[in-house]
Amino acid sequence: MEKIIILCAMFLMAVFFFKWKHKDGNNHGDGIHHHKIGHKHGEGFSIDFYAYASKIRHWNATFKVSLSVLTLILCILLDNPYVSVAVIIAMAYLTVVKGEISVTEYLSILAIPIAFILLGTFTIAIDFSKQPMGQYNLYLGFGYVFTSQAKLKTVVFLIVKVFAAISALQMMTLSTPSSEIIYVLKKAHVPKLIIELMSLIYRYIFILMDVYTKMKNSAQSRQGYCDFKTSYYTFGSIASNMLVISLKKANAYYDAMEARCYDGDLTFLEEDKNVEIIQIAMAVAFIIFLILIWIFTR
Repeated sequence: MEKIIILCAMFLMAVFFFKWKHKDGNNHGDGIHHHKIGHKHGEGFSIDFYAYASKIRHWNATFKVSLSVLTLILCILLDNPYVSVAVIIAMAYLTVVKGEISVTEYLSILAIPIAFILLGTFTIAIDFSKQPMGQYNLYLGFGYVFTSQAKLKTVVFLIVKVFAAISALQMMTLSTPSSEIIYVLKKAHVPKLIIELMSLIYRYIFILMDVYTKMKNSAQSRQGYCDFKTSYYTFGSIASNMLVISLKKANAYYDAMEARCYDGDLTFLEEDKNVEIIQIAMAVAFIIFLILIWIFTR
């Protein structure tokens, strides 16, 4: 069974990288992707686009956030590859099947954290020695780079666990708008200052991304990336302009808030949604199922 999990994990990683590269290669193609929700040429990217388009957006936000966080905690505490695989499948089902988000878009989003996971776990898989060690080793002239089946097994299981935790969070973010997540945090009595900073920073990030995208497209239309030297100069110019524009926009948006009677408190539209009994029952059954998997496979 362990070999099956390793093969599944390696297959998933290969698919994610293929989808990621395939998407990057088509963004500047014949315009097919211009009408899809997500990464749009010249318009930036916002996770909220997926959240508002999700078919499970009408679910209670507190329920989705609680399920996501509880699943994340179980992935970490149980530390079981079988549990992680079950979580990956369940979260993909909720996001893609129930939420009706495109499989291609879902895999493309997950490909981004997978790259960081691989970089973070690569150092765990290999080691250096002056003598040949492990089942697999490579002589580099000054020593040996080696690994073993035990190290590879540990790394694959770690990748699966981290990917399961990310899948749980992605289910929440791809089906729950940021305003509803912030509302849940408010009900959890998170300090008001933290909540307001989260909201402002989150929204301002996408404002700056939109500005950067427009500046980059403008530079590309003027051959600003025709060679390495020009690209280096263009990048520096955009970076310096971003600082100036960010300060101007910060002042402009603060003036706009004051014009709308801002008195130090941000007030958002809050909508309470009912939780269906069947949803609670299925969530409890899923949690019990994960615990049973851990009991019978530890």
